[in-house]
Order: sequence, then C-alpha cells, then structure tokens
Amino acid sequence: MPEAKTSDNGGVQIDLISGQRMENLASMEKIRIILDGVRDGNIVILEEGLSPDEESKLIEVTMTEISPDEFNGIEIETYPRSQTNDASILDRIMGKEETAKLTVIGPANQIETLHKDETLISALVSRK
Repeated sequence: MPEAKTSDNGGVQIDLISGQRMENLASMEKIRIILDGVRDGNIVILEEGLSPDEESKLIEVTMTEISPDEFNGIEIETYPRSQTNDASILDRIMGKEETAKLTVIGPANQIETLHKDETLISALVSRK
C-alpha cells in the first residue's frame, strides 16, 4: 500500500481497495493494510468488505494499538450489497452468508457517520 501523501491543501486521502486486491490475502494481512492506512490518517474504502470474523479481529487489533497521543482508533461502517443479484437461489436457500459489501474505515477522530441505511453511508470527514 502506498504511503500517505500530504497534500498541499491539507486534504484527506481516500484509499479505495478493490476486492481483487484483498481476495487472496490472509485475514491479518487485510487488517494490517487497513490499519496502516488509517494510522496514516487515510480513509479506507473496501469494495467487498470483511467477513464478520475479520471485522471482529480488526476491532480487537485496533484496541491493542490505541494510544492517546498517536492513534484514537477507527470508525467503521458497512452495508451489504443486494444479495438477490449476487447470490444464486441455492446459496440463498442454504443460508450462505454474503460477504460482498462496501466498508468505510477511517480514524475515529476524523470521521463521523451522519446517516446510514441499506443503500447509503453518509459521513463527515474532517482534516487533521
């Protein structure tokens, strides 16, 4: 993952990470990519999101890395994509969990969720 770039106007960097980039990585590699980006002050958007176990692990690892002067933690919001288009009838009958979802992750002190529903995440992002 490229290092965070400080822009001349003090803007916020957003890292949009494709599902293809994340699909063959181990859970801890995914978590490390996310946390490294967020620790640099970036907003990370995952095209396909994380599994529930990976989200739990992300929160667990984040809690161990919080320090008052350096890292305040993360804000994470996720919403599922339409499962009717992506899953086969057999998958839906068998209760197969759909993990394809959009996830927005950012520094807790820079991102505030204003609204969230099944089709929209609206967030206010502040500069450092």
